[in-house]
Amino acid sequence: MKQYLSYAFGTFGHDAFYNTLSIYFMMFITSQLFTNSSDAGMVSIVTTIIVCIRVGEIMFDPMIGAAVDNTKTRWGKFRPWIMIGSVVASIGLVFLFSDFFGLSYSNPLIYLILLGVTFVVIDVFYSFSDIAIWSMLPALSIDNKVRTRYGTAARIGSTLGAQVVIIIIIPAIMLFSHLFSKVPFGQQTHAGWLGYVVIVALLCSGGALITCLTIKEKDSLIRSNVKHTKFTDVFKVIGKNKVLLWIALSYFLFAFSYVVTNSLLMYYFRYRLGNAAAYTWVGVITCVLGVVSVASFPALDAWIHRKAIYVGGIAFMLIGYIIFLFAGSSLPLVLLAVAFYFFPYPLIFLATLMVITDSVEYGQLVSGVRNESVTLSVRPLIDKLAGAASNGIVGIVAVAAGMTGNANPSDITAHGVFQFNMFMFYIPIALLIIAALIFFAKVNLSEAQHAEIVKTLNARLEKEQQVSSLKDGV
Repeated sequence: MKQYLSYAFGTFGHDAFYNTLSIYFMMFITSQLFTNSSDAGMVSIVTTIIVCIRVGEIMFDPMIGAAVDNTKTRWGKFRPWIMIGSVVASIGLVFLFSDFFGLSYSNPLIYLILLGVTFVVIDVFYSFSDIAIWSMLPALSIDNKVRTRYGTAARIGSTLGAQVVIIIIIPAIMLFSHLFSKVPFGQQTHAGWLGYVVIVALLCSGGALITCLTIKEKDSLIRSNVKHTKFTDVFKVIGKNKVLLWIALSYFLFAFSYVVTNSLLMYYFRYRLGNAAAYTWVGVITCVLGVVSVASFPALDAWIHRKAIYVGGIAFMLIGYIIFLFAGSSLPLVLLAVAFYFFPYPLIFLATLMVITDSVEYGQLVSGVRNESVTLSVRPLIDKLAGAASNGIVGIVAVAAGMTGNANPSDITAHGVFQFNMFMFYIPIALLIIAALIFFAKVNLSEAQHAEIVKTLNARLEKEQQVSSLKDGV
């Protein structure tokens, strides 16, 4: 239990960091820094910089996975990267939300340069931490049931981290704004945002420290097959793993749809409902449902297995979208839609994570080489690609729909509402249906098949070990 809890603490801070950067940074840009119509050009430039950096850096994620796989230290290969990556990324996050001490207006060019450099540093070091903390999963146990328990604990932590952010962000920003800027409680200021971000940075670094002090990877015959991975061979390793490629395609469509809708949700509350404070209820609902959802995964996995969890979960989300379309300005219906839309998300994530984790042994069987971090790097790569795309879309949609600064719901035109609905609802619905069809038809690595792969690998490696011993004896 100590191991499970420590893993959960690490992923708690990790996802609190991720949600703050991927969902709320653009909200900070459009609601605090550049709030006038004349600032639309700066919003577009910032959006372009972020998207270009994230898309460019994403291609290096498998290389980062190879670097983690090739790491050998007295603390193992995962823990050094978890700790270093979390601390550096946390420091960068604070600087990013600091506005570099007013440079966005006093010297916009220097601000944009510093923003680009800081974002690169954050992305690279967060990638090392992200890939290391999740790719540790196949190194903690070969047994599928034990992996499921570790994965469930990690996902409970990450779900709480991500949803606690939603619960506390508005009250925390208002509180720090009142304390630091001396404004009436209920208003938001730059200092209030910065105070909130410092708390997130401390959670991320502290959670990483707890994980690193407690969790250790386990040695086994199968894991002894880890070999040095050449950077030139990284994409060959991924390309040979057909299970990994199909799950990657399906999961990208799913993650992109989810992140876009999630990123626009705060805009929905502020500019469609005219009730930004009610957004806190989203965090309360998703936090409770997230824990229930993740806790039910082991039982559902044993009962209906991962393919049914993934496809059925998407069907559940589609019901949420339909409720959204009829909700209008009704807060109870909107919150009901959020519940249907969010509840299956942790289950789908876990189903994806466990299939990718099991594909490590599948890839080892196919190629003869074990690549834990390279294989597990694909999931963070997809999440960041989806996040990068959503950052670009959110900035564009916010400006196009007129949802910037102090605009009121009555200021949003019918055309603006249509554009908003297109990206928040219609496009995600279509992509989710395609994702479900791909997973159902093409992802066929079951729990029973994985158990057979593990038996085959053990038999092969034991035979190779015996042959090697005989040769040494001769």
